[in-house]
Amino acid sequence: MMQQNPPRIFIYAALACEAKPLVEHFKLKKDTTVQPFAVYLNQDICLTVTGLGKSAMAAGLAYTQALLGAVEHPVLVNIGIAGHKDHAVGSLFLIDKITDVDSQKSYYPPLVFTPPCPTASIQTVSRPQFDYGLQHLCDMEASAFYETAIRFSTGELIHCLKVISDNELSPVENIQPKQVAELIAAHVTAIETLLAELSRLAALITVPESRLFEQLLQRYHFTVSEQGQLKNRLSRWAVLSQAQNLEFDESLLHKGKDVLFWLDQQISKIEFCL
Repeated sequence: MMQQNPPRIFIYAALACEAKPLVEHFKLKKDTTVQPFAVYLNQDICLTVTGLGKSAMAAGLAYTQALLGAVEHPVLVNIGIAGHKDHAVGSLFLIDKITDVDSQKSYYPPLVFTPPCPTASIQTVSRPQFDYGLQHLCDMEASAFYETAIRFSTGELIHCLKVISDNELSPVENIQPKQVAELIAAHVTAIETLLAELSRLAALITVPESRLFEQLLQRYHFTVSEQGQLKNRLSRWAVLSQAQNLEFDESLLHKGKDVLFWLDQQISKIEFCL
């Protein structure tokens, strides 16, 4: 089903018990026309229950974006549970580094705002872990979520929010669906804060970036690949600079590659200041 006003915020949860308190809080209604995954909607938010594991998360995210992802810069958030050696059950963390244990690839979600909770790194595994020797959070979806989501939006709008569900004193075998729902429900205020901040950043990107993108295409030659790179860089500039104007010196920029290199320089200056 395609809504008249497509959602701008997409939430992905692996488990129905993770999704339940969010469905209730945001008053989401199930879309009964969608069969492969459970999808819940209101005017602004789409929530998909993907199922457990990396493959299910990647499939659920890609399917939902193909079906309902009509906006250019969607907010994409993975909300769920994670384990840790000694963090207290119920603690909330925004993820600043994601490592896939199988591939050893790492991802760094850009934090260009004040997080609503502490930050932490996470390792994504393929099967449940019963060893609590590591100092990282541990889950089964975050790397697949981020690796897939980055195809559909800019990194500043893609984040993982994790609630601690198990530790050495309360191991994974003790987790119950009702408890998971209660753990997520306790943090709906922080979740609302994060979604509002990401929506604000998304609004900064959309209009100025599109207009400037068209102007640059008229002035310089970009290959199809370079056009995608240009969109990405303009989006990053808009978010990091709070949508400041870019002053191009055409005497120094002769082709599309020059523009991309110059944009990289301007972005790196802002990130250095952060």
